[in-house]
Amino acid sequence: MMQLVELLPAFLLVFIRITAFFVVAPIFSARNIPAMYKVGLSFFLALIAFPLVKASGTIQLDWEYVYLALKEVLVGLILGFIGLLLLSAIQTAGSFIDMMLGLAMASVIDPLTGMNSPLMGNFKYVLTLLFILSVNGHHLLIEGVLSSYQAIPLDKWMSGWGDGSISGFLLEKFSYMFMSGMLLAAPLVSSLFVMDVALGIVAKTVPQMNIFVVGMPAKLLGGFLVLIVVFPAYFFVIGRLLEVVFSSMAQMIKIMGAV
Repeated sequence: MMQLVELLPAFLLVFIRITAFFVVAPIFSARNIPAMYKVGLSFFLALIAFPLVKASGTIQLDWEYVYLALKEVLVGLILGFIGLLLLSAIQTAGSFIDMMLGLAMASVIDPLTGMNSPLMGNFKYVLTLLFILSVNGHHLLIEGVLSSYQAIPLDKWMSGWGDGSISGFLLEKFSYMFMSGMLLAAPLVSSLFVMDVALGIVAKTVPQMNIFVVGMPAKLLGGFLVLIVVFPAYFFVIGRLLEVVFSSMAQMIKIMGAV
């Protein structure tokens, strides 16, 4: 019994890291998943991961424990944020596409986040989630956070915090995912731009035509045709971005690994 009491502080730290990861990680952070299920899954994963943790000795409940708990929250949030960047890139691409299609005002409520989401962004968002589930990406996300216990011990502060390597890495990946979102939207946006130029030329050469009545249906039809053409390549790009997410999680774990 006394041994269980001595192990309880370390177990709570394991539980805190996994719970913080689920707060922002894709799929697990969905608002339509009851909080009780998230806490229960975090608890059972903590039981599984607890034998894998590294600690130099018995962890005591003292003032230093507060800093260790804060460190676990930061580690979980940072790893979950890296996974969230993939879906942010999809939302960015959807925003660009909606703006060019004239659907910027037609936002919908995202059931996973409870916030307004662009129409095409939400469509691609759901497709991306289904793709992640189909390739067992959620298993790899869990494996990523569980593997962090080997590199980041419970009783030591993470490295890379004071020299700015963590923030620099996150900014680099944020910029990469933002550019990826623009590239995902590039085929459709460029096609719609050419269509806008063509409609402008038609409006000048045939002033009797009501270009606003003709332009909107034409842009929607043309946009969806281009979307159908480039759709097969979409999942290939998402697969590559998913590989970047997992490799970025591994790199971040190495950066935060305590020395």
